[in-house]
Amino acid sequence: MENNSSFLRKIVVVLLILLFFVLQCSVFNSLAMGGIIPNLMIILTSSFGFMRGEKEGLLIGFSCGLLCDIFFGSFLGFYAMVMMYIGFVNGKFSRIFYPEDIKLPLALIIVSDISYGLICYILMFLLRGRFHFPYYFTRVILPEALYTIVVTIVLYPLILKVNQKPEALYTIVVTIILYPLILKINQKLEEKEKRSAQKFVS
Repeated sequence: MENNSSFLRKIVVVLLILLFFVLQCSVFNSLAMGGIIPNLMIILTSSFGFMRGEKEGLLIGFSCGLLCDIFFGSFLGFYAMVMMYIGFVNGKFSRIFYPEDIKLPLALIIVSDISYGLICYILMFLLRGRFHFPYYFTRVILPEALYTIVVTIVLYPLILKVNQKPEALYTIVVTIILYPLILKINQKLEEKEKRSAQKFVS
């Protein structure tokens, strides 16, 4: 039973990572403000870090970062490494995390997002001799952090619910996948019944 629960949790986490990645690339990309979109991968990585501990934070951070590397990275492993450490550091706070207190999650997520922006700036721009930190901080890092924290207020209850009851998301996803199939089968059966009724009448 415990093995089944662990397997279910892993499936749910994978589904959640994919869901957040798709949302960030599609829905929130269309809701960009001045070219700025919220960092849903940071929200997810930080949340599972302080909710589940260093190991899970590290693994989820690596997975989220790897997705970013594959689709947007200049070279494989950069975002995976950054997100991995962010997840690990957030995991250090799991000992003082309480589900009913949202102040710690909000503080950790905004600090994580700003740290992510600073690390990316240092490794991708500063080392190449691009000294535009005030502009980058005020026009990119800070607006993204603020947008991310606003979205966190909306999405955090979902992440918390999934952490407490992973079967809830699993049930929703399976229902979404299976419902069109069930609907199609039902339509086919209704059409077959109508044809049978017409033959009987004639």
